[in-house]
Amino acid sequence: MQEPILAEQIAKELRRDILRGNLGPGDSLKERDKAAEMGVSRTPMREAIRILAQEGLIQLRPARSPIVARPDVKEVTDDVEVLLAIEKLSGELACQRATDDDIAAIAEIVQQMVDSFDTLDALELFEIDMSFHSALAQASHNAQLAGIHDRFLSRLWRARYLSAVQRRNRASVIEHHTAILRALQARDSDAIRLAIGTHLDRLTDDIGNVIRREQQEVGSDKAQGSKPKSNTTAKATLVDK
Repeated sequence: MQEPILAEQIAKELRRDILRGNLGPGDSLKERDKAAEMGVSRTPMREAIRILAQEGLIQLRPARSPIVARPDVKEVTDDVEVLLAIEKLSGELACQRATDDDIAAIAEIVQQMVDSFDTLDALELFEIDMSFHSALAQASHNAQLAGIHDRFLSRLWRARYLSAVQRRNRASVIEHHTAILRALQARDSDAIRLAIGTHLDRLTDDIGNVIRREQQEVGSDKAQGSKPKSNTTAKATLVDK
């Protein structure tokens, strides 16, 4: 297997470990040990860590092992504001430029979400949700915009996942994504901006609350000399954003 492809696969597995809480904020990620654990060489492991550092999930440290990043509330909420503007612009351009195949592919993702909601776990559903937002950005047919969207989406993956599994329900998930899809199918730029805004209107508050709560838990566990436990591996009944 080519190393770039292997590195992406390693990054995906590490990303899932971080999202599920198997690797928590501040945990050390020793390149040699992790490579041995996963049965890979250090070169693709090093590249995978670099990918996750670019996404903001890993913090690189000079002459020390990288650690799982501790997100800063202000930085993350700033990123959310940028992402919301990007998603609205992506939707508007998609209404103007999306091909019939683009729209059909996005409709298929929504249908997959409907069909899978009660059978997949939280992370699998979240990945479907993120594929919807990526597909909408790609349908703008603006490569620069789609690239920027991808970077900000990656930077916010963990925060969005943690907020998603704690807040949303099936009805709102399906309703919000269907509203965006219908606006796209009607090629109604105003409607899609409104639908995206409705979908993401509480994201800043939700993510900020999740990060602050997590920081409080870490501080409390440090005082007690124990590691915080994650509950994000449970079967999902609440998934969105």
